[in-house]
Amino acid sequence: MTNPISPDSNLRQRFLQQFEKLWPAIKGSLAEVRKPCIRSNCPACARGDKHLAFILSFTDKGRRRCMYVPAELVPQLRQALRNGKALDALLYQLGPELLRQYRKERDAPTAN
Repeated sequence: MTNPISPDSNLRQRFLQQFEKLWPAIKGSLAEVRKPCIRSNCPACARGDKHLAFILSFTDKGRRRCMYVPAELVPQLRQALRNGKALDALLYQLGPELLRQYRKERDAPTAN
């Protein structure tokens, strides 16, 4: 009979604790762009100046997508992108640790 507490439970708990700290997390990129507006008599566009805008690029079902981001949401999205990168790094770190634990469990002597 196997132990009800799996050997990866400590690793799982550590991951969940770190994941909670990294919420919200997203993958993608945030770009600052300059675009003309839709107003026909805009003085800035008439001068050739364009309006600052932000675009979030991400992948959805294998296709690149973009969404307009209001300026007031940029700080939250930047933090979510940083969290996403940190979460990626955490997953890369945990992979080898999880494999070592599975090997250790596999090679442990069984009590008959």
